[in-house]
Amino acid sequence: MHIYPDAKTVARALKPDEPVILNRPQAATRAARFFVEKFPGKVLYAVKANPAPDLIEILWNAGVTHYDVASIAEVRLVRASLPEATLCFMHPIKTPSAIREAYFKHGVKTFSLDSIEELEKIVDACRDPETGEEAGDLRLCVRLRVSSEYSELSLASKFGCDLTEAPGLLQQTRQHCDWLGVCFHVGSQAMTPFAFVQALDRTRAAIAEASVVIDMIDVGGGFPSIYPDMEPPPLEDYFAIIAQHFEALPIAYNAELWCEPGRALCAEYSSMIVKVEKRRGNELYINDGAYGALYDAAHVAWRFPVNALEDDLRDPLEDFAFYGPTCDDADYMAGPFALPGDIQAGDYFEIGMLGAYGAAMKTGFNGFGDAEQVIVTDEPMLSLFNGTHVREPTDNVVNLR
Repeated sequence: MHIYPDAKTVARALKPDEPVILNRPQAATRAARFFVEKFPGKVLYAVKANPAPDLIEILWNAGVTHYDVASIAEVRLVRASLPEATLCFMHPIKTPSAIREAYFKHGVKTFSLDSIEELEKIVDACRDPETGEEAGDLRLCVRLRVSSEYSELSLASKFGCDLTEAPGLLQQTRQHCDWLGVCFHVGSQAMTPFAFVQALDRTRAAIAEASVVIDMIDVGGGFPSIYPDMEPPPLEDYFAIIAQHFEALPIAYNAELWCEPGRALCAEYSSMIVKVEKRRGNELYINDGAYGALYDAAHVAWRFPVNALEDDLRDPLEDFAFYGPTCDDADYMAGPFALPGDIQAGDYFEIGMLGAYGAAMKTGFNGFGDAEQVIVTDEPMLSLFNGTHVREPTDNVVNLR
C-alpha cells in the first residue's frame, strides 16, 4: 500500500475517478492501546465492524488478543490471519455445521446463545464424534435482551432472552459448560455511560434469580466514536461506571469482565476521497454512496465529517445532500454535509470516520464499488484518542486508573 502524508496529497497525485480509501494504522493502534490499557477487563474486537485483515493484524499487534466473530466466514478469516488469537462465536444463532467447524477445526470454545434450542444445538454439535460424550471445555454465554434507548442504533429487538426467561436458561446452560458468562448489547453508539448501568442492573436481577456461579460478564459493544453532532463523554467515564457496577454483581470472586468494541476501535482507521461528478443546486452527485461506504449516511441518516480538498474554494460553507453513483433513487444521503458554497463538478473532498462499517458495507451494485486503498500518516478528521477528550474527576464515578 502506498503511503501519503494526507488526503490532499493523494488527490493531487492520483486524480482518481474512483473513490480512494485512506487508512490510518496509527489511529487504529492508538484506539486499541487505549482500550487494552484502560478498560478494566478483556477487550474483544467485534470483527463485523471492519473485517479487513490488515486492520485485524494492527489490533493484534496493539494488544487485542480476543475477537468477537459472528459467522463461520469471520472465524476462518481471523484464524487465517491470527493463529494464536482467541475467537469467540458471539452470534446467538448459528448452524450446527458452523459450530462444529469452529469448535473442532478452529479451536473455538466460547459461544453465545439466547434460547434452549441454541444451547442444545451447541452441545450436540460439539459432542465427541466417536463416543458421543459432551464436550467438557465449552465456555457458554447467555445473552440478555436489554434496552437500547440511550444508543443511536437499537439492537434490542433481534437477540437476547427476556428477564423472565434468563434464570432458567442460565441454570440449564450451567449444566453443560465449564465456564458460564452473561452478555448483552446496549446498541450501537451509546451516548451515555448510563446505558450500561441499566443493562448491568438487569444482569444482576437475572443472576440473583438463577443462583448459579457466573464466571464472566460481557458488556458487549456500544462504545461510541465521535461524529458531527454526536460528541460522547470520555470513554473513561464508561469504563469507570461499568467497573463499579461489575464489582457489585453476585458473581464468582475471579469472574472476568469483557467488552466487545467495534466502532470505537476502527472508526478513526479510515476515511475516503470522493469526486463530485455533478452539482444540482445544493445536491452533489458523487462516486460513492448508499451501496458503498456511505450505507449509514443513506439508511440511518448518519452524518460524517467532510472536508474539501481544493485550494481555490473561497465561499462560506453551505449544507449539501449527496447522490451516489448508482441508478437507484435510494442512493441518496440527506446529510446535511457542510462544504464550500462554490464546490463544483471535478472537485474532490474527504469523508471521515468511515473505518467502522463503511468498508464492510461496500457492494458492487450497478458495477460500482471499486476503491483503491492507500495509507496516510495524518490525524483522522475527528478523534476520541488524541488527547482532546480528557476525563474530568467527579464524585459519583469511581476513578480506577
